[in-house]
Amino acid sequence: MNLTLPLDQMTISDKLRTIEEIWEDLCRSAEDVPSPSWHADVLCAREDRVNEGSSKYLDWGEAKKNIRDNVK
Repeated sequence: MNLTLPLDQMTISDKLRTIEEIWEDLCRSAEDVPSPSWHADVLCAREDRVNEGSSKYLDWGEAKKNIRDNVK
């Protein structure tokens, strides 16, 4: 399937909504999406930073809000 989106004509809001729709679709079949081998290393490093207190986890809704606020 070859899908072309008019990215140069889309607003940032349109692009973020498109990304969100794609993400939600991928989440419906998450078990079919393989994780790359380096993914576990990144997750462990992030967990270490949280345990050390130098970082914290964000709720996905809060993370999306932060992204939206930063692209306005």
